[in-house]
Amino acid sequence: MKSVEDQVVQEELGYQDDENVADIKKLKSVGICTIKGIQMTTRRALCNVKGLSEAKVEKIKEAANKLIEPGFLTAFEYSEKRKMVFHISTGSQEFDKLLGGGIESMAITEAFGVTAQLPGMDGYTGGKIIFIDTENTFRPDRLRDIADRFNADHEAVLDNVLYARAYTSEHQMELLDYVAAKFHEEPGIFKLLIIDSVMALFRVDFSGRGELAERQQKLAQMLSRLQKISEEYNVAVFITNQMTADPGATMTFQADPKKPIGGHILAHASTTRISLRKGRGELRIAKIYDSPEMPENEATFAITAGGIGDAKE
Repeated sequence: MKSVEDQVVQEELGYQDDENVADIKKLKSVGICTIKGIQMTTRRALCNVKGLSEAKVEKIKEAANKLIEPGFLTAFEYSEKRKMVFHISTGSQEFDKLLGGGIESMAITEAFGVTAQLPGMDGYTGGKIIFIDTENTFRPDRLRDIADRFNADHEAVLDNVLYARAYTSEHQMELLDYVAAKFHEEPGIFKLLIIDSVMALFRVDFSGRGELAERQQKLAQMLSRLQKISEEYNVAVFITNQMTADPGATMTFQADPKKPIGGHILAHASTTRISLRKGRGELRIAKIYDSPEMPENEATFAITAGGIGDAKE
């Protein structure tokens, strides 16, 4: 039985017979579920989908381009579109203020709590979370503690977090196909995608300078996919990263001789970059490392049993 949605996509792409419904299934199997998804995917990538010939890909692209505007908007029209952007609270007012309201949707924030499930400012109604774990650090019991802080039901909170363990950098990329399909199946339900941490598996799978170029190429592809998913489905993407010693820091007398790994590829892909450092006891200091609109500033917050909170004086 063909779904109404498949019928619509089939007609939009100019398909008239049931035989070609298989092509739509092939696209969906790699996380391409919408016309916009086709626009965001290169011909080369589409040709790599098993069973799609160059001629077929050309036909699909041609049909999709007829259905989507070229993409030019006035700055005023774009500002109206930006009103769809929402912010997810970190759990600390000071930290939220630093980020201009919290973790922003349609963007990648690089630098954790279940506050994404709770309603917030600007009409944000809360939603589900997908958590991709690359280092086996996810602990559901922490979510129970955070749920207690916000008087939320344990079972409901845990049910609203979809968890997946990634074992290789390739597996991490494949999981994004599932993520895109899930966001499409339940539109507007999922609000936050977390990857903890984004670089760990790339460091393991690509070792030594001889493999650096290939690592950066694969990393760029994954980050590009993340950005497209965040825009296509209006979700917030939060990635954690690791630090490494910066051999050039001593020459420039930098206060902190460490820098985030991933090089320029990760630096340019992240919309907002936050550096975190330890303070006294449970205190942490967050600093805007790079942002298109937020000024360079710092905020102090606390990590408690109930998650991220404001630092107590």
